[in-house]
Amino acid sequence: MHSGRHFLQIPGPTNVPDRVLRAIAAPVIDHRGPEFARLFRDIMPGLRRVFGTEDPVVVFPSSGTGAWEAALVNTLSPGDEVLIAETGHFAAQWARLASRLGLRPEVVPGDWRHGADPDAIGRRLAGDTRSAVKAVLVVHNETSTGVTSRIPEIRAELDRAGHPALLIVDTISSLGSMPYRHGEWGVDVTVGGSQKGLMLPPGLGFNAISRRARDAAATAGLPRAYWDWDPVLAANENGFYPYTPATSLLYGLREALVMLDEEGLAAVWDRHARHAEATRRAVRGWGLEIQCADPREYSASVTAVVLPPGHDADQVREVILGKFDMSLGTGLGRLAGRVFRIGHLGHFNDLTLAGALCGVEMGLQLTKVPIEPNGVAAALDYLRTS
Repeated sequence: MHSGRHFLQIPGPTNVPDRVLRAIAAPVIDHRGPEFARLFRDIMPGLRRVFGTEDPVVVFPSSGTGAWEAALVNTLSPGDEVLIAETGHFAAQWARLASRLGLRPEVVPGDWRHGADPDAIGRRLAGDTRSAVKAVLVVHNETSTGVTSRIPEIRAELDRAGHPALLIVDTISSLGSMPYRHGEWGVDVTVGGSQKGLMLPPGLGFNAISRRARDAAATAGLPRAYWDWDPVLAANENGFYPYTPATSLLYGLREALVMLDEEGLAAVWDRHARHAEATRRAVRGWGLEIQCADPREYSASVTAVVLPPGHDADQVREVILGKFDMSLGTGLGRLAGRVFRIGHLGHFNDLTLAGALCGVEMGLQLTKVPIEPNGVAAALDYLRTS
């Protein structure tokens, strides 16, 4: 038994604020009645602000993986080539999903320490004189590595090459946590999920869709039924859905969007950046290595910590969970056992971060990882003066 609250420091699902939990607990209503239409219309303006767009945002009762699939099946046809940057475990998963749908993914190799390489993408597209590549898929914030890709630079490379490929971006662990501008950055489909920066339980998937993406959907040939944008957009015109929506989660989404508006998106982004920097200072204070190798690409929502050879990151996580009731993210794919991940996103403040870093420092010491005992002090110095 543990007294006190559990520290959920994985990079999603994140802690759900009490205000959002209370909103979710509202009685279920008729999803074809006027009260639901008002709820839907309350949500959409705030949701578009978070995505940074005036384009439609389709909300599915789904995980982020469902939103991935919706982005692909609405815009592409069997056998289409797609280019995807290998930035980590989730980029690799997306490539596998594309292959299973009958697409032909071409992977731009990566070392899992850097974001998508705009120059490599630009060179590949410049050489694609037949415009065989129909879409470029990029994970904005690779949750498995704590590395962020530079989406505006990738958009610039598509434009420089004069290539018509759609730009499809996964923001599942960045939306509501760091700057993102679907419209300004020229993204065609943005994929999101409810369980991270939006401070909700899992269960809602999002597609923000540009005019070009909607035009592509008119001729796309992949089979789609549940994931089809058209019936959702048609029903949304009157504030409804063509099937039963996740009403309780939509109540929570409305409250979460109010909270983001009260703080202000710019302040939310600044808060995440500040907590991320404090975490990185802690890692350096321990004498450990950060998985992300390029400071331009540091994540504001998750930091992946590399352990020295001969030490098991999963053992560290197990001890921290057992002793201090704190969950940390595991290493995924090729990083299994080599890294643990500290999530610092969503409903989060200075004292929560301080407690989390104390637990990590004690856990590293208990598992005999050779560290300098200066990590928490370095983070607190930064939090106190920033």
